[in-house]
Amino acid sequence: MSVERSRLPFAPAALALALGLVFTGGARAQSLQDLYEAARGYDATFQAARALLDSAQYRTEQAKALNRPSVGLQVAATRSSSDTPYSSTLNSDTNSVSAGISGSQSLFNRANSATIDQADKSLSVSRAEFEAAEQDLIVRVAQAYFDVLAAQDTLGTTRSNKTFISEQLASAKRNFEVGTATITDTREAQARFDLATAQEIAAENDLRTKSIALDVLVGRSNVTPKGLAVPVVLPPVLPPSVDEWVLRADAEHPTVRRAALGLDVARLETEKARAGNLPTVALNGSIGKGRVSSSGDLAAPPFSFNSSGNSTNTSIGVTLNMPLFAGYAIQNRIKETLALEEKSRNDLDAARRGVAQGTRQAFYGVQSGLAQVKALEAAESSSQLALEATQLGYKVGVRVNLDVLNAQTQLFSTKRDLAKARYDVLLGSLRLRQAAGQLKPEDVAALNQLLAR
Repeated sequence: MSVERSRLPFAPAALALALGLVFTGGARAQSLQDLYEAARGYDATFQAARALLDSAQYRTEQAKALNRPSVGLQVAATRSSSDTPYSSTLNSDTNSVSAGISGSQSLFNRANSATIDQADKSLSVSRAEFEAAEQDLIVRVAQAYFDVLAAQDTLGTTRSNKTFISEQLASAKRNFEVGTATITDTREAQARFDLATAQEIAAENDLRTKSIALDVLVGRSNVTPKGLAVPVVLPPVLPPSVDEWVLRADAEHPTVRRAALGLDVARLETEKARAGNLPTVALNGSIGKGRVSSSGDLAAPPFSFNSSGNSTNTSIGVTLNMPLFAGYAIQNRIKETLALEEKSRNDLDAARRGVAQGTRQAFYGVQSGLAQVKALEAAESSSQLALEATQLGYKVGVRVNLDVLNAQTQLFSTKRDLAKARYDVLLGSLRLRQAAGQLKPEDVAALNQLLAR
């Protein structure tokens, strides 16, 4: 039986070129590092976190003002008149002008000191929140970046698959025309071709959607991310022990640090409540000058008067306030803060447990991903050999067209899954560092080294 042999699938280099040219339009590809720097200056969520950190610094300075001196200026001008016919002064007019400066300095106020300490802790909380926002931005940019690459790969493999199926369809039609194949082969190939066309349309839309998401995130239009350098070499997970990752997470994760700082703030709130039973001491002082002028009529000679003069007033002193009884408000406030302190302690335990669980899950996720990549690489090689063997069997008449289509579909599905698995591993490594609280901008630069130049 004479059967036309189907064309072999694209060579790896040709397939890689096809994937790299999908929707690029000849534009210069951009690296993950470039897009991350663009997102830092554009992303609204990250900018909001930065503004919140800036506001926390000013809030801390406001609290520190409690232990700094306060100075005020007072200026007053008054005029008064009186008309009393049954007194020695029938009527009088008085004008006065005064100006003075007063100041105070807290000498001892335990509540103020605790408030200042709380403000410092709150500033540290804001820094931890900003660090978490920065880590979240890294992961979001990487997610959008690799989503586009995965969508490009999916579209590339879908188009290659469609091209292969169209060749099989043409071959089946020719073989049917010469009587060496049944109509079944043609209909099977046509069904696969129609399905591949639908998959191509879906892949094009998915790529368009993922590209828009990346553009919006970085504030640029028609972003073209660089693909992975070939051959792809994925870095191992270091350190290789999950317990080491958990220990680092317990010490460095922003969530744990926020919870620990929250416990410190709660303890300081208890100190503030107890300070309600302590005295407060403040230094007060003032200096002022004034001028007073008076004129009027007297009931007895002389019948009128007119006088004026300057005055100077100074004062300095120490004021002590000692609370004696406040209707048990202080005692109940202490009990309330102790209960809130216990809540903060439990929140810290919950944060540590949650971070440890998330770190373990992220670690085993990356390990599983690396194993999956190795399995898919082996499956890709096996699927390639299986397709070539099936094509040979189809040529000699021991295989049918459906077998060739199935083998070809398996090969391209494996290529697509392998590409996505690689991106998942790289993204998973970032998520692992985020779960452990160790994700830094330097990790973006390290990941950027894996991309094509």
